[in-house]
Amino acid sequence: MPTYLADIVAAHRAGAEADGRALPDLVEQAAATPPPRDFAGALRADGLSCIAEIKRRSPSKGDLDPGLHADVVAKDYVIGGAACLSVLTDVDFFGGSVADLTAARQASGLPVLRKDFTVQEADVADARLMGADAVLLIAAALSDAELEAYAALAEELALAALVEVHDEEELARALGAGALLVGVNQRDLRTFEVDHERACAMAARIPPGVVAVAESGIRDADDARRLADAGYDAILVGETLMRAADRAAQLRQLVGYTVGAR
Repeated sequence: MPTYLADIVAAHRAGAEADGRALPDLVEQAAATPPPRDFAGALRADGLSCIAEIKRRSPSKGDLDPGLHADVVAKDYVIGGAACLSVLTDVDFFGGSVADLTAARQASGLPVLRKDFTVQEADVADARLMGADAVLLIAAALSDAELEAYAALAEELALAALVEVHDEEELARALGAGALLVGVNQRDLRTFEVDHERACAMAARIPPGVVAVAESGIRDADDARRLADAGYDAILVGETLMRAADRAAQLRQLVGYTVGAR
């Protein structure tokens, strides 16, 4: 496992080991909350959809917008045509918070992905408890048994599970775990460099019935159009939007392209 991911996951696993809460109680509490919005369904639009991300900083890029107001950014993304939001809730490495997710979801009315490092079933229950509509499962950070268990609990709680993969082997593992929503991250977790051909090369391996999302390194309309041509239903865009002077205008340039067959 690459160093940066290993360090983050190790920190989250240490926190999980210290978590003394009873899982059955958490699941019961989560199931009693208002039902989630249809995250995957929102991405099945006519034309390329976008999951627009709210991110204050990243381990590789440093500060992006540490003083942002999540509700304001979320409203800009609605104006720009976002189908869903992704909100970082990791505190130590990304500067995110549950408050950011809650504010963004309330302000936008859109389905929201809890962007964090899921390392235990309690994290899945927590996602619904905080009001998220989807949870992130990173194949590189999880065993096959963990992938299957967390995806099953997400389904039980009516949450979408975005399973993130980086290569063909991880894609096979995700599909083996029953993933219906797959994100292909174009960032190499060993070097943290972006390979702009990675998603296109993997597109044909994603079954037509699976919602396909391309992640990382999406800079402009040309990138978005190329990914739509390859058959991606959606893109997840963070840094490009966070750095844009006019986020709504930037987002409008990335959506609506005709999605090709896979």
